[in-house]
Amino acid sequence: MARWLPRSADLARFCQKLNRVKTLEDDMMETSFNRCLSTIDLTLLGIGGMVGSGLYVLTGTVAKEIAGPAVIVSFIIAGFASLLAALCYAEFGARVPKTGSAYMFTYVSVGEIWAFLIGWNVLLEYMIGGAAVARAWSGYLDSIFNHKIKNFTETHVGTWQVPFLARYPDFLAAAILLVATAFISFGAKVSSWLNHVFSAISMGVILFILIMGFVLAQPKNWSAQEGGFAPYGLSGIMAGTATCFYAFVGFDVIAASSEEARNPQRAVPRAIAFSLGLATGAYILVSVVLTLMVPWHTLDPDSALADAFYRRGYAWAGFLVAAGSICAMNTVLLSNLFSLPRIVYAMAEDGLFFQVFSRVHPRTQVPVVGIVVFGLLMALLALVFDLEALVQFLSIGTLLAYTFVAASIIVLRFQQQKVDVPAPAAGGRPSHEPHEGPSAGELKEYESFSDKLQLVDRDKNKEHREPGQLKAAFEPYLEFLSDFYPGEVVTVAVVTLMVSAICLCSVLVFGNTHLHLPTWSYSLLLVLFSLGFLLSLLLIWAHEQQRNTQTFQIPLVPLSPALSIVLNIYLMLKLSYMTWLRFAVWLLLGLLVYFGYGIWHSKENLREPRPHRVSARYVVFPSGSLDERVQPVQPSPQPAVALPDTDDCKR
Repeated sequence: MARWLPRSADLARFCQKLNRVKTLEDDMMETSFNRCLSTIDLTLLGIGGMVGSGLYVLTGTVAKEIAGPAVIVSFIIAGFASLLAALCYAEFGARVPKTGSAYMFTYVSVGEIWAFLIGWNVLLEYMIGGAAVARAWSGYLDSIFNHKIKNFTETHVGTWQVPFLARYPDFLAAAILLVATAFISFGAKVSSWLNHVFSAISMGVILFILIMGFVLAQPKNWSAQEGGFAPYGLSGIMAGTATCFYAFVGFDVIAASSEEARNPQRAVPRAIAFSLGLATGAYILVSVVLTLMVPWHTLDPDSALADAFYRRGYAWAGFLVAAGSICAMNTVLLSNLFSLPRIVYAMAEDGLFFQVFSRVHPRTQVPVVGIVVFGLLMALLALVFDLEALVQFLSIGTLLAYTFVAASIIVLRFQQQKVDVPAPAAGGRPSHEPHEGPSAGELKEYESFSDKLQLVDRDKNKEHREPGQLKAAFEPYLEFLSDFYPGEVVTVAVVTLMVSAICLCSVLVFGNTHLHLPTWSYSLLLVLFSLGFLLSLLLIWAHEQQRNTQTFQIPLVPLSPALSIVLNIYLMLKLSYMTWLRFAVWLLLGLLVYFGYGIWHSKENLREPRPHRVSARYVVFPSGSLDERVQPVQPSPQPAVALPDTDDCKR
């Protein structure tokens, strides 16, 4: 029976396949897309993805039911929390200016299967999100006309009483998605121009709301007679923060568009910073004027802004608010339809998804197959499905992507930079000349048997240390860590950090409610898992990291990404169990696609080296001496052959 069990070597190779990382091209600016988007274009795309219907609905809901006027503080904290994730996207978008967003960032640093699962979940998130916004757009427009569209459809088409299906088919929602799909397929410039129009109208309406709101403001609405500024206390502010955090979802459209930016190294970080700052300012200022115009406890959660103007005697302003809301929802639709096909394109281009989606139209230079197919799928979802039960599913995919991108930042920052070695001339021997740039006392890299190996003469080179190596100050105390390959300890520490964060957040979320832990065990577990988190953080910090001044880098690494990881995991654990159940089902479907198609068609298969009988390591120290070590590796299934002599190996 033991012969049917897989060998350890086979399992090792299988795990290597799952965790292989993407090899990037030498010229990352080369693309089949049209690099036509400026910093302003990317900024408006980001604003369109974040400032949607939430500005007109979410502010009133959180103010009345969760936080009161302290919703302002909730938005400030949520904006800072979103900034941690946004900075991680900004660094990756500048360093890896390729489409694919969180999928691509995870693929180049963590591993293939994790990248596929991230892309798979983001794919569903965009589809459901776009369909949900289309139905909200349809319902909002229908309410302006006293639900005449709904009544006409129910009378002439009929109603359904089927679980998970809508009460009636929403033809208007499907139609707006099909129209948006047609515009998106015309190219990035047309999409950007259309987004400019809707964003300009939306920002004009927001400016009108702010000016009129401050004119009509009454400071007594924050007084103690009306319940005070924070009627629900600190718990209400933090609960409001968790809800307000999802208002900032959408800045990743900028990272997904980096392959179409003219100068992504500068444009992507600036666009993310500008768009997030403007969106945060809009949410905070609208919350201020809304809670100052009318008492917070009298707000209408469904149409807070329009109702506030109506009660102050400006009913005509409600039409402007309605126009702004519809334009804002249009920008969110465009953002979803713009990002989704590009993520699918990136997965298909890498061979992990069906190859047909990697086709780019030669004239419009967009993945038109992906745009049409997923636009039709969105329209179908909006037409027949009841999306209210699926809307909660949106957050888990986003938070998971944020978590992996933050972890990828730490892993990539402490990895050694890859140095390309020129290929030898045909029929010639591999060159053993050192690369230009390093001095005589620095590390030199050579290539033999397709292996790129780097070794440092630590005794003679104490000043210069590569990324991932232990800092000189810690070597006397942690000398046993110096034997590991650069970056290995950091990778293990990142895994330990994430496990500690999951355990810590689980105790915080479920300790007193579901687990009913005694006070002493609750406190003990918090201390233990906090220590594990902090020790992992310190272990990462004790290693050298890359110092790249050419592109944007997030400050305070590894602290900033680690805080983002904790926050994202905490918010994920606050989601309902039904959300996790739907997530598990979708995850299983994704694994079937990956193991049935992706792992076999991955382009990284073509780059995997063939097994060799022996491997040779050449080490040249600054003194010029040559040291050679020949060691056996996993043998191939072919019959054994005689080993070449030493002189042949050196060649």
